[in-house]
Amino acid sequence: MSDEFHHVSVLLEESVRGLVTATDGTYVDCTLGGGGHSHRIAEMLAPAGRIIGIDQDSEAIAAASERLADVSCHIDIVHDNFRNLEHILAEQEAPLVDGVLFDLGVSSHQLDDAARGFSYMQDAPLDMRMDESAALSAYDVVNTYSEEELDRIFHDYGEERWGRRIAQFIVRERATQPIRTTGELVNVICEAVPKAVRRAANGHPAKRIFQAIRIEVNDELGILEQTFRTAVHHLKPGGRIAIITFHSLEDRIAKNTLRELARGCICPPELPVCVCHHKPEIKLLGKAIKPSPEETARNSRAKSAKLRLAEKLPAGEEGNGHAGYQA
Repeated sequence: MSDEFHHVSVLLEESVRGLVTATDGTYVDCTLGGGGHSHRIAEMLAPAGRIIGIDQDSEAIAAASERLADVSCHIDIVHDNFRNLEHILAEQEAPLVDGVLFDLGVSSHQLDDAARGFSYMQDAPLDMRMDESAALSAYDVVNTYSEEELDRIFHDYGEERWGRRIAQFIVRERATQPIRTTGELVNVICEAVPKAVRRAANGHPAKRIFQAIRIEVNDELGILEQTFRTAVHHLKPGGRIAIITFHSLEDRIAKNTLRELARGCICPPELPVCVCHHKPEIKLLGKAIKPSPEETARNSRAKSAKLRLAEKLPAGEEGNGHAGYQA
């Protein structure tokens, strides 16, 4: 299936040029996908350089292996979830690396492949698993979660104002028969959201609900903060972390985690002198970078993307702290 895998890498030049500082360095692509970012990194590396690519999607692994077959640097591809970054780096004998990249969200291929069940625009079995061997699927969430649990994920992960009503309609519908396909779920959502609201809405009424279910199925948010911290911990001084996000929930976690890691003193402001002796681990490299108008014109899925960059500080060096942080 590798010849069918298609994914347009977002903020490609901005992220890779912000990440790569040593042509003979070791770089970790935590979201390998079709290999777009890794291939561009490889073009900037000498033969002594190394890329460790991680992905939980077997189709992505096959596609990336094919795409990266012609590069001159060392390539190690790992079929795993980046939540296991600590273990992966130990297995790869790479305790310190020069850069770590995260390109979050769902790939173009996963969205476009109707059989994967990610899209509300195509009818398919409810699935949404990025790792197809995982136990929990969208079918399980939709058909087994309580009304309260559904309302919670629609609110927390989809920020959907009609979440409670949609949860009620789902529970009512599945009492008759299971909701098995994306098309059936879309019909329930459209029944729950008043027509006037649907007409006035900016976008499809199922968009936020599908996002919320996908996040729940793949635990997309639960693993982020700790993995970002793990990545920073394993950076060499001067090494960089690059994080590309696609919605506000991901970006909030990225922004807050990097901001906290860049802080110096964390004492209460009323204390006259610092007693915590806390030192920043990173310095933030400017504001979040957004795609150019030209890129969003070519790829509408890039519109919500943001890139955040930070650099590891030598031990004991002062960073830019939280006061100088800009969103």
